[in-house]
Amino acid sequence: MVKEKEEISVTYDFDTPVDRRGTDSLKWDVAGGELPMWVADMDFQTAPEIRQALMERMAHGVFGYSVVPERWYDAYIQWWKTRHGYTMERDWLIFCTGVVPAISSIVRKLTTPAEKVLIQTPVYNIFFNSILNNGRQVLESPLRYDGEAYGIDFADLEEKLSDPQTTLMILCNPHNPVGKIWDAETLRRIGALCKKYNVVVVSDEIHCDLTDPGTGYVPFASVSEECRENSITCIAPTKAFNMAGLQTAAVSVPNPVLRHKVWRGLNTDEVAEPNAFAVEAAVAAFTRGGGWLDALRSYLYGNKQRAAEFIHEELPSIHLVPSQATYLLWLDCGRLGMSGEEIAETIRRETGLYLSEGSQYGSTGENFLRLNIACPRTVLEDGLRRLKAGIAAVSG
Repeated sequence: MVKEKEEISVTYDFDTPVDRRGTDSLKWDVAGGELPMWVADMDFQTAPEIRQALMERMAHGVFGYSVVPERWYDAYIQWWKTRHGYTMERDWLIFCTGVVPAISSIVRKLTTPAEKVLIQTPVYNIFFNSILNNGRQVLESPLRYDGEAYGIDFADLEEKLSDPQTTLMILCNPHNPVGKIWDAETLRRIGALCKKYNVVVVSDEIHCDLTDPGTGYVPFASVSEECRENSITCIAPTKAFNMAGLQTAAVSVPNPVLRHKVWRGLNTDEVAEPNAFAVEAAVAAFTRGGGWLDALRSYLYGNKQRAAEFIHEELPSIHLVPSQATYLLWLDCGRLGMSGEEIAETIRRETGLYLSEGSQYGSTGENFLRLNIACPRTVLEDGLRRLKAGIAAVSG
């Protein structure tokens, strides 16, 4: 696991709240007085270096059809090489408008109706949509949870992969919502099993830059030749730099046969062309945004520590699952005797705090809540106070 050099700047402001109401924000499309801490976008402005690049592009004033220039490829390649110790080749990369459109396109192109796509639950809920909406079957291989942390049940995984109807696996690396960074040996074992049973791996690595300070992640395709040649990796700057609305991402496919299929699928689905700002945003993020990102990661880690301290001291009935990545906290509420859905509804009704309930990430998440802590510290404190009041209402 690569530990990158930290270059934390003190010039970035994450403490000043940004009013997002009235901006057509999905997250903040809530009633007055409510506090949304659910969907995975941050309440911080993106890096000033990115904003400057977009303003320069805006000043040009002409927003016609765009191509993908060489500097876009160079930006991805250099970022992964320097930040993650992994060298991609230019030909591997394909532009796409987002990780979710890419995954849905890949499901359509590489599987046939009624085939099974394996996911490791609890996992990002949109994976279910990408599978079911395309007429494929969801095959869950639940992660093993010991009441403290998560791991992989390799016996169950192999059994599910060995099903002849299982032709694709979607891996979440790092894992959302449990915040797990899969180590090289774990990824190698997954890759070997998928190769053995002829199952292609789609690795969603969109959270890879949101690790705790001093901690890196391991690209799935980097751990073995089997993993590299039997995988498709979906990557983007959008999660780490809070610019999902700009619709900019990439797919990396080392295997030329797989790459051609993915390329055909993305182009057929018309999700392989950039808008006028997509390239500028990505290039600025990967060439000029490192200092901001490191400062952000330190701030998020401080938020995580504060939330852990509060939950430990004020909410002993809740277990905070330890994590190494993402800004999403996974809360085990099993001791409260109610489903996560009931708890979330009660908390929102009584306090206005809007959280994600765990069953949407698979049946094994039924007694959990997901809390987004990517916000200024004062907002986090408000959310934690509301959480305490909401749990009291549930318990009372």
